[in-house]
Amino acid sequence: MDKNNLAFGKLNFVILAVGMVIVILGFILMSGGVSTEESFNPAIFDAQRIKVAPIVCLIGFVTMIAAVIIKAKDSK
Repeated sequence: MDKNNLAFGKLNFVILAVGMVIVILGFILMSGGVSTEESFNPAIFDAQRIKVAPIVCLIGFVTMIAAVIIKAKDSK
């Protein structure tokens, strides 16, 4: 496959990678304490897990969609 015939340019791959890192960060923010049958951990309802982490993931997914939609510039 010729390098000139790729659908994505370098900028597209960089934006896609940044979006993936943002999504992974959002999932890391969602992880945390667990509740068991013996004990209840109220930390599962923190604002970080309920509000911030889903918004970070959404921003990451939108960034990844933008990386696919943005047209690569021709090098000619």
